[in-house]
Amino acid sequence: MSAVYATFELEPAMRVGGVLADGGHQVHRDFMDFVVDRRPLLFQLCDLDAVSPLASDVPPAILTAQLRTLMLDAPAPLADGRCVIYGCPECESIECGAVTAVIECDGDDIVWRDFAWQTSGAADLERNGYRGIGPFRFRGDAYRAELERLLPDGEAPPRRRRVLLIGARVALLAKLAAALRTIGIGADITQDGTEVHADELLGYGAVAFGHAVAEPERAAVRAAFEAAGADAAFVDGLAPIIPVLVAQIEHALDRSPPQRRRLVGLTSSAGVAHVEVTSTCRVRLVAYRLDRLYRTYTREVFDGVLEPGEHRVPVEGRAVRGRSFLVGRTLGGVVVAPVVG
Repeated sequence: MSAVYATFELEPAMRVGGVLADGGHQVHRDFMDFVVDRRPLLFQLCDLDAVSPLASDVPPAILTAQLRTLMLDAPAPLADGRCVIYGCPECESIECGAVTAVIECDGDDIVWRDFAWQTSGAADLERNGYRGIGPFRFRGDAYRAELERLLPDGEAPPRRRRVLLIGARVALLAKLAAALRTIGIGADITQDGTEVHADELLGYGAVAFGHAVAEPERAAVRAAFEAAGADAAFVDGLAPIIPVLVAQIEHALDRSPPQRRRLVGLTSSAGVAHVEVTSTCRVRLVAYRLDRLYRTYTREVFDGVLEPGEHRVPVEGRAVRGRSFLVGRTLGGVVVAPVVG
């Protein structure tokens, strides 16, 4: 086995929730991802919709048990010393499928090896092994120190923050709040954000402004958040379309650096969408169009795997007539762009 050491880090990540074009929804999950040699391990598993066991919404006792298992202070939960590295973001059941690996000690080192896709109590490496991923050898002291940060007396994993919705169209904001809660994001509604107590402002990860909120009022809200020391992202709603607004808010909640994201660019003009990705991934583009009566029309315009780099994707003109918007999704990220021209 190779004696070359890999670096091991934990970094906040999220599985983006959203209201989907077919009327369904996917749940928002915040978790700590494994970064190996300064690259998220999840990025090496192309088109995998999964989260690590170190999620922000699991009870402290379960989180501690997961950490103890990864540190080999507790027995592995699966046969042959295998641990779940990534699982289903909706139910976390092994039957839905999970990426597992053997975690073992080798002297003072920790080794992750034999990665596989597993749906039952035993892994079949011949059929479902991930060839070309691992083994990874980590220095034991640095590995344990990184995991110990998440123990109850250490640095807690990122907690899902709430969203503050500010505007005059209460009916629209109520629908938006309901959609956010459906995917697991808390939301509060107010017509004046400056009246919210400073301590409460610390609990918001994003603020969404409706079109009726004038710039002086927006500036006052930003000043209130700054005075409270609250680090929130501010979102100007593009259109009264719930899936578009949800996607904007999800994008605002993503605080990972650009180099840790897959989908980093989306613009659209003259019947072409310009898409930029940093690693091979599946990208879906959905167009939302408003007619003169403010009725919404939805059409999926692209669904395919893109290689790293910039891409030109043709968009049918009828899908983006008039006032239109594109929502681009990949695993772990979403971006929104108005259609120009």
